[in-house]
Amino acid sequence: MLYTLAGGGTLCGVASLVLLIVSTATDFWMQYRYSGSSANQGLWRFCINHKCHAHTITVAFWDATRAFMLLAVLSCFAGVVLGLSAFTNAAKSRRVRTGGIALLLSGFLALLALAIYTGVTVTFFGKRFLDWRFSWSYIIGWVAIVLSFSAGVFQLCAYQKNIGEPAQPNVPDS
Repeated sequence: MLYTLAGGGTLCGVASLVLLIVSTATDFWMQYRYSGSSANQGLWRFCINHKCHAHTITVAFWDATRAFMLLAVLSCFAGVVLGLSAFTNAAKSRRVRTGGIALLLSGFLALLALAIYTGVTVTFFGKRFLDWRFSWSYIIGWVAIVLSFSAGVFQLCAYQKNIGEPAQPNVPDS
């Protein structure tokens, strides 16, 4: 049972890791109209008419969102590596448990990042731009949160199942 749940958790973790990286790196967290032109922005830069520029002002919410997203990516990576290493080493249950905790932490950090971004965007940009919406980079960030939490739960359930099962006797082949 360990391999089934841990495998599912690792698979969800890998999917979450890919989505977290794509969400963090892309420029489509929000789309809006600026002086009649289409514009979009991400955590690192903004684009108007397909010409992209780095954010020129340092705003605390962007820095906080960036930091939490990067920490979420690192934590998710650690959870995936620990989940994969459980299949190759004898100390399976501790690595599965630690990987599950890392994946849950990743989900929490990404949740914090997206909650900060949502709150500031709705209160500040929602009043500044009339025609705006959250875009696909932002949305896959939320999907990554669900996958990360699911991966962590699967890993922790695998750990619970493993410690509940009796140890397999080592019978040498004769």
